[in-house]
Amino acid sequence: MMDTIDSISSTSTSTSTSGTADPTPELQSRIIDDKSPLCIPFIFSKIAEYNALHANEANPRPFIIGLNGVQGVGKTTLVKALAETLQEREGLNTLVVSIDDFYLTHEDQLRLAEENSDNALVQYRGEPGTHDIPLLLSFLHSLTHHLPTHLPHYDKSAHHGLGDRLPPSTFPPINDPTLSQPQHTNIRVLLLEGWLTGFRSLPPSVISSKYLDLKSYKTLSHHKLEHLLFINSQLQKYEQVWDQFDAFIHIDAQELGWVYEWRLEQEEQLRREKGTGMSGEMVRRFVDGQGVFRGDETKKGRQLRIVVGRNRGVVEHMVI
Repeated sequence: MMDTIDSISSTSTSTSTSGTADPTPELQSRIIDDKSPLCIPFIFSKIAEYNALHANEANPRPFIIGLNGVQGVGKTTLVKALAETLQEREGLNTLVVSIDDFYLTHEDQLRLAEENSDNALVQYRGEPGTHDIPLLLSFLHSLTHHLPTHLPHYDKSAHHGLGDRLPPSTFPPINDPTLSQPQHTNIRVLLLEGWLTGFRSLPPSVISSKYLDLKSYKTLSHHKLEHLLFINSQLQKYEQVWDQFDAFIHIDAQELGWVYEWRLEQEEQLRREKGTGMSGEMVRRFVDGQGVFRGDETKKGRQLRIVVGRNRGVVEHMVI
């Protein structure tokens, strides 16, 4: 189960709209997308504000959207709908990027795990510290300065589900004026998605204090304080990325225990499509490894929080 010490909206003032309990769980592909009608108007309003602010600039940097959510919550469906609407209805060249494509290479991940062999949180990809932040920052710099660049790709099925980054020679070019695909030039909107996107580090003293009372955090009690502090210190490196967001969408679940089931569904699909994926036990260890975040209070009014039920349907939403 994924535990969080502080969530994105834990200390924010908000207004909410609640729904009723969910029906019997269904496969994700059969679920009606009820997130897009909430997210699309929200993003359009923020883009309008951004355009007004930069009206005198000939070529402003791309509008950057951050989107996160617990694993298996339905981010893929939402991201696709949002990107297609921005691209086709608004004519805004939109690039969707997953932070997963910036995981460390398999070799670097093994080195990280070996150097921290007693820290279960970094034995697999997923936690802060298992991404190549310099690579991500370099990519964002090129994109926001309208320079040609390449988009890394990561294969989660490699090495029996442990994953590996694909060779750089396979990275598709972006923002290159010579490209035959016009949607890959002059990017106007960038959407960066991932489960940890937007989460920020806590003061070490806060973590130490909260560590004394772990009743509300089921998996954190299985880890040493110094291991949590290590993850927290790694998370600080990501904040250079989060600071560039112009809008933010956070998708949460009423019961985080459902993350196991959703993740297993994803891995089963991966095995059907590519013949390999994480086992059930690997999934449990992978999901248990997530945790130690707080909210970004500097983005008030530019965050949308959505809460979903067991079938991933919206039961609550709020602007923060």
